[in-house]
Amino acid sequence: MKTFATPILAGGLALAAAAPAAEPTAPEALARASGCFTCHALDRKLIGPSYRDIAARYRGSRTAQAELFEKVKSGGRGVWGDVPMPPQAHLKDEDIKTLVLWILSAP
Repeated sequence: MKTFATPILAGGLALAAAAPAAEPTAPEALARASGCFTCHALDRKLIGPSYRDIAARYRGSRTAQAELFEKVKSGGRGVWGDVPMPPQAHLKDEDIKTLVLWILSAP
């Protein structure tokens, strides 16, 4: 019986390893399509801070959504260092709101 179970187990592991990664959420896909991942990553600093660091900094702030909306739309400088965040005024307001809520929900 062992000789039969081993090939099945090995085949199952091979299928699991070949499975595609989970599809990104709609807000993550929007962030990728909008170029946000050029400067930001989920869990590490690139040019700008990670989304987790942003969420941690603004956690508990009643004005976080409005502040971040303005920073995304108009750009910002000095909060995370000397590198400015260019304005993203080309994004629709609804898309910015979606992105801000997603960023603030980062664990």
